[in-house]
Amino acid sequence: NMVENSAKLGKYMLEQMKGLNSPLIREVRGKGLWIGVDFEPKRVSARTVCEKMMARGILSKETHETVVRFAPPLTITKEQIDWALDQFRKVLSELE
Repeated sequence: NMVENSAKLGKYMLEQMKGLNSPLIREVRGKGLWIGVDFEPKRVSARTVCEKMMARGILSKETHETVVRFAPPLTITKEQIDWALDQFRKVLSELE
C-alpha cells in the first residue's frame, strides 16, 4: 500500500534527517515523504544545497531561499532513501 509505505518511510527519513545535527540546519519538518530542511541563511543558501544535490543525482526544490524540499516518489524504497541520505550527508560535509 503506497499510503502506508509513504507514512512508514517518511517517518524513517524524517528521523534520519533530524539526527544529522549539522550547524547548517535550523529545522527539519515533514509529513509523509514530503520533507523540508530549513538552513541557516548566514551559512548556506538553499539554492547551493539544491545544486550540490542535483550534481549527485538528487532533485530537490529551493523554497524561500532557506528551505530545501524533498518529495520523493511514493514508490521509493528504503535502500534508495538510505542512498539519498548518504548523498545529503556528503553535501552537508562539503558545505560545513
